[in-house]
Amino acid sequence: MILLNNKEYLNRLFESDKPLIIYKASIGYDVYTDFSDSINITKSNIDKFINKTLTSTKIRNKLFDGYIGFFGYELCCDLIGVKIPKQKNNRFPKSIFYKPQTIIKIRKNITIESILPNFKYVKDLIKTNKNFFYENKFNVNLSFKQYSKLFKKFSLKIRQGKTYQIKLCQKYRNISNLDSVKFFWRLMKVNSSPESFLIKDKNYSIISCSPETLLEKNNNKIFTKPIAGTYKKTSKTSLNKAKIFFDKNEKENKEHNMIVDMERNDISKICKAGTVKITKLKFVEEYKDLYHYVTKITGILKKSSTNLDIIKAMMPGGSVIGCPKINTLNLLNSLEKDSRNIFTGSFGYIKSNGDMHFNIIIRALVNYHDICEISVASGIILDSTAKKEYQENYIKAKSLLDIFKK
Repeated sequence: MILLNNKEYLNRLFESDKPLIIYKASIGYDVYTDFSDSINITKSNIDKFINKTLTSTKIRNKLFDGYIGFFGYELCCDLIGVKIPKQKNNRFPKSIFYKPQTIIKIRKNITIESILPNFKYVKDLIKTNKNFFYENKFNVNLSFKQYSKLFKKFSLKIRQGKTYQIKLCQKYRNISNLDSVKFFWRLMKVNSSPESFLIKDKNYSIISCSPETLLEKNNNKIFTKPIAGTYKKTSKTSLNKAKIFFDKNEKENKEHNMIVDMERNDISKICKAGTVKITKLKFVEEYKDLYHYVTKITGILKKSSTNLDIIKAMMPGGSVIGCPKINTLNLLNSLEKDSRNIFTGSFGYIKSNGDMHFNIIIRALVNYHDICEISVASGIILDSTAKKEYQENYIKAKSLLDIFKK
């Protein structure tokens, strides 16, 4: 048998059908593979799953001992008792988590940690024989006319006091079966966002350049970083100009303040009284096609707060739903005719010591049954216009749409 070096192993892995996850690290990327377990999570088994992640008495892999995967939007709603009427649905899984046995760290050098003996033998990494293809044109599920009609309905709900802000989802679709690893690296070259990830399994893939951290829990400390506010990037803009725009724009500030207040309320449900603080207020982050308005909120968890309590309190993330959360979720679910699937769910990990990290799944592409689907949403408040919000959705989708033009 041929034993591969680290670089050869990684290249063969990327060219094979073997399931894997790539996750953006603070420096470089982490690749997870050799999954000993994969679990489809539902409302009925999530308690058992959360408990299962915490039962390890001996950490076998010093770099990671736990599960990594995603909670879809529908499951997040199920967990807090929010119903979703019948919608157009491709039956994509509500949630899947994986237990890796091999982790590859892509930094200046490539290092591999595995609990498996002889994991680098070539016999397990056969080059895929799949027929990859893709279109570079997308169909949009909502024309501007259709979007405007829904926009008016949601605007009426705001005037009636049933919600203050609401995020209307729009989808771009085409026919494709992607070489997902290749497309992920294309995306990373132009928009390597802090919460970027790829899941490649045998019958689906998810590619995301998400910028938003929903929650990070370390011991008894937790933080969230809500994003609310978007400014288009051009050759004439700069980080400083974006900051001036956000500071002076009444609509963006109203939207941001509402989301920050809601996220403070969510995190306060699971934290000790008096410990929830805004540690960094209204700063600007720069991405390929846009700038975002961001705030960081921290807290100290109650001793009684379990990981499931935290998930229920924080998911789905308020910054991609609207405010107030439950009323707005009910409005969205009654008027949106397409299932959100993973969009505005969360991807991340739960470790055996109870630590967790989850993002919000936005700027994401799902490839399933030869269909690619990109979902985006912008916030509607009283000062919004349909034309501006429709255009903002395109700006948010652009970094993913552009990788089909290479």
